Amino acid sequence: MTKRSGAEAARTGYPGWAALLAVAVTAAALWGAPAAAQDGGADPAIEIDRSDVTADSLISRHQATPRDPNRGPVTNLPLPRYVSLKGGEGNARRGPSLSHRIDWVFRHPGMPLLVVAEFGHWRRVEDQDGAGGWVHYSLLSGVRTAIITTDMAELRSRADLNASVLARAEAGAIVRLHECTPDWCRVSGGGEKGWVPKTSLWGVDPDEIRD
Repeated sequence: MTKRSGAEAARTGYPGWAALLAVAVTAAALWGAPAAAQDGGADPAIEIDRSDVTADSLISRHQATPRDPNRGPVTNLPLPRYVSLKGGEGNARRGPSLSHRIDWVFRHPGMPLLVVAEFGHWRRVEDQDGAGGWVHYSLLSGVRTAIITTDMAELRSRADLNASVLARAEAGAIVRLHECTPDWCRVSGGGEKGWVPKTSLWGVDPDEIRD
């Protein structure tokens, strides 16, 4: 992470998809170089593909019933909830419009983000460290990913500490999230797939079950 002028910064703290091997991956080799973003500049990635409209992009214009505080006022989806960065870059702004200053620039495709608020076509997101801002919904995906938080995390053949180790990954690697039991999740990346304890992941709730 490098500090930009004023309160702005470029967010470059996570590698791309993990190159999971039989030995540990080198996360540092996957880090991108910081790049400056201009104040108030247009976000070229904000192009709405009508064939790719998901529930997270739909605006609910009529709400006659009292709003559930645990659901977004725009999508009626749960808050908070996890999403991922769709493209290679996403500007996180101080407010929900292009006129607001850019505070962070997320630069790693697939990195998991936590949606904590909604306003129109904008979602307020946070990363693993709580940094973030307002991102246009077209830059986000419902594909679930997670970040490895334990160095040399072991991917096992089954959700069992006695199962054989298929691969290892360094802390900071971004992986695709699949099934989850109360204590384990199956993840994939770099052509490898295996089960990892939830305690070694950021991007999934402790009590979340996925089929």
